[in-house]
Amino acid sequence: MSKIIGKVAATEKAPTTIDEFYFWTNKNRILSPFDVIKVEHISKKGEDEKSTTYGVIEEISHITDSSSYLSNYISNDFGDVELEANMHRIGMNYVKAKVIGNTDNIYTPVLNGSKVSLASQDEISEALGLDKIKNKLPCGYLEMYEGEDKVKLPVYFNSHFLIGPEGAHLNISGISGLAAKTSYSMFLMRAIQEASKQSENEDVAFVFFNVKGRDLLAIDEKNDGLDDSNKELYKELGLSGKPFENVSYYYPYTDQGKTKTFTYASQDDVDVQIDQNKAHKFKYVYEEDIDNLDLLFANVDDSTGTMDSIINYIINGHGNFSSIRSWADFRNEINEYCQTGNNKSDKEITVTSWRKFKRVVSKGLNNDIFSGRVNEDKNEVRISDAVKQIKKNEIKVVDIAKLDQDTQAFVFGDVIRAIYDMKLGQDDRDEKEIPSKIIIFIDELNKYASSDVPKNSPILKQIIDIAERGRSLGIILFSVEQFRSAIHDRVKGNCATHAYGRTNAIEISKSDYRFVPAVFKNMMTRLSPGEYIIEHPIFRSLLHIKFPREVYKQFKNG
Repeated sequence: MSKIIGKVAATEKAPTTIDEFYFWTNKNRILSPFDVIKVEHISKKGEDEKSTTYGVIEEISHITDSSSYLSNYISNDFGDVELEANMHRIGMNYVKAKVIGNTDNIYTPVLNGSKVSLASQDEISEALGLDKIKNKLPCGYLEMYEGEDKVKLPVYFNSHFLIGPEGAHLNISGISGLAAKTSYSMFLMRAIQEASKQSENEDVAFVFFNVKGRDLLAIDEKNDGLDDSNKELYKELGLSGKPFENVSYYYPYTDQGKTKTFTYASQDDVDVQIDQNKAHKFKYVYEEDIDNLDLLFANVDDSTGTMDSIINYIINGHGNFSSIRSWADFRNEINEYCQTGNNKSDKEITVTSWRKFKRVVSKGLNNDIFSGRVNEDKNEVRISDAVKQIKKNEIKVVDIAKLDQDTQAFVFGDVIRAIYDMKLGQDDRDEKEIPSKIIIFIDELNKYASSDVPKNSPILKQIIDIAERGRSLGIILFSVEQFRSAIHDRVKGNCATHAYGRTNAIEISKSDYRFVPAVFKNMMTRLSPGEYIIEHPIFRSLLHIKFPREVYKQFKNG
C-alpha cells in the first residue's frame, strides 16, 4: 500500500485548479522538486471507485502559527538564541504540485482533504509517460524520495523524436566544465550506436567535431577510470559500457615540425592511429575547394555585399583567376588586385574592398591545410571526400581544436555542405550505400549560430536549413553551447529535445527559461556534473536525470 504523506488543502486564496494544487505534509518529511506524488480523486466509474491524479512537486514551503517575525522573536525570549522557545509553535510544510495526468483522464481539480501518497516505480513511470514509450533509447536514470522509500528507475527517450522521423535534433546547454555537456552528448550517441548496431531498421552514422583539446580523440579506447558502480549503471540501462566502435580520426595537415598534424593530440597517439589506418590528415586543394571560399567569411558582416561580389568574381573565373591552380598563386593574384591604381577588376569593386578581402583570407590561407595535392600514400585526404564515404554505424571525428576561429568555421561549413550535398544526391554514390541518418555533433554552437552571427553567414544559413529541413533529409544536429539564450531562435526552436545542465543566475533570467518553474530554474544553478534537466516531446514534465561517467578514454588536462 502506498505511503500517505498528507492531504490536499484548497483555500479561499489558493484553490486547487486543473493545473495545480497544494497539500500539507509533516515538517520532517523529506521531499524534493521533481518528485512524483499521487492523489485519490473521483472516478468516471461511480462514487465507490477512485481514480488517481498524478502531480510533480514544484515548491515546498514551511509555515507556523506565528503571525509575524516579531512574534517569533518574542517567543524566543526576545531573541535569546541559547534558550528554548517559551512557546511551542504549530508548524507544517505545504507543497505546490503541478498536475501531469489522471488515470481516468479527469480534469476536474482534486478535492480538499484528498489523500496524497508517494508513488511506486510503476506509478512514477505511468505518471511521467515513461511506460508508453516506444523505440526506447536510454537517456539516464532518475531517483526519487529518501531512505526506505527511495525509487530509482531508468529513463528512455523515444528515438523517433530524437533522430527522426517524428522529431529531431538535440540541444544541450550549460556552463563550461561543470555541466559535462560533451559527456552527456557522448553518452547518448554511444547508446544510439549500440541501438543502431542491433537494429535492422536503424541506419545511423556520426560526424563529431573535436573543438577542445583532446576531448574526442580517443573515443574508441576504454576509460580505465570507470569504476564498478558506473559499470553497473550501464548494465541497468541496458548498455554495454564499452567505448565507441568504427571510429576514424581526421587531423589538420601541417608541414611544420615532425608531427605532420596540427593537433593537441600526442604524436605517439597519432602515429598509432595512423598505423592502424584509422587516422588521416586532411588538406584543401585549390582547384577542388575554391568554390567554398565564402565559408572563410562566415563571421564577416558584409552588409554591402562587396565581399560576396569578390567571391563571385573569383569563383566565376574572371580576370586571371580562371588560370590559377594553387593557393600560392591565388594569394599572389590577390596582392595584384590590392595595388593602388590596378585596373584588373570590375570597376564596382574598389581597391579598399580587395584589401579587406585579403585581410580576411590571408589569416585562413596561411594555415598549412590549404596546401598542395593530396598524397593518399601518406594518409592524406580531402575532408569532404572522406565524409561523403561515410558508412552505416561509422564515426568520423574531425579535429579542429587547434585551428583559429575562422578556419574552424571553414572546416565545419565544408563538412556540413558535403553531408548536405551527399544526402541530396549531388554526387555519384549509390543512394542505398548512404546512411539514412547522419548525426552531426558540434560543441560551441554559439560560434556559428548565435544571434550575433552576421545574417549573411553561409554557415548560419546551413545550420538553420538543417534545423528546419534536416529531419526529412536524415541530417540530425546534436548541438552544445554554454548559453542557450544566445542561440538563434530558428535553430533552438526546431530542436525537439533539450537538456539543461548547470548554468548561472544571469542565464536563467532570460526569456528562454520563462516556461520553467522558479524552483526548477534555481536548481539549474546547483546541478552537479552528471545531472541534467531534460525536456522531450513524450515526457509529461521536465525530468531531473543523472547519467554514468564516460566509457571512453579521458585526458587529465583535456
